[in-house]
Amino acid sequence: MRLDEEGIVRWGVRIGETVRTPVFLGLQGELGAGKSVLARAIGEGAGVSGHMPSPSFNLVFRYPARPDIEVVHMDLYRVARPGDLAELGWSELGQPNEIVLVEWPERAGDLLPRDHWLIRLSVPPARPDLRDVSVSRVGAPPELAGFPMSVWGT
Repeated sequence: MRLDEEGIVRWGVRIGETVRTPVFLGLQGELGAGKSVLARAIGEGAGVSGHMPSPSFNLVFRYPARPDIEVVHMDLYRVARPGDLAELGWSELGQPNEIVLVEWPERAGDLLPRDHWLIRLSVPPARPDLRDVSVSRVGAPPELAGFPMSVWGT
């Protein structure tokens, strides 16, 4: 599916508004593909107020959202190996009230939870204003709003 930034934001807000917890969303794509844009939109939809900076340097941020919901936003770009995740509280993730957003989830290797979504964003050649978006369901995570995404295409 191909989306512009507005479409990505619209879809992300809808996910945040409607997804059941616990849910783990892995956000994949090269630098600048829009992973943080999508993460912020999901946080907004979940009720996060205020700015959600990219966790590139802090690696993990936690945000209170709707009553009894917490959004956890992680960036594993600088994680050298899956064993380093223990220091980030990886084993505590997936609490009943959490929406977990992880950029660069492939760095977690076999430590990814059994049930999760992988959302890949990529910049199509000659169209830097758009993103190709693919969604993969692994195991049995909660449903995502707007999936299949054909309703969100541009």
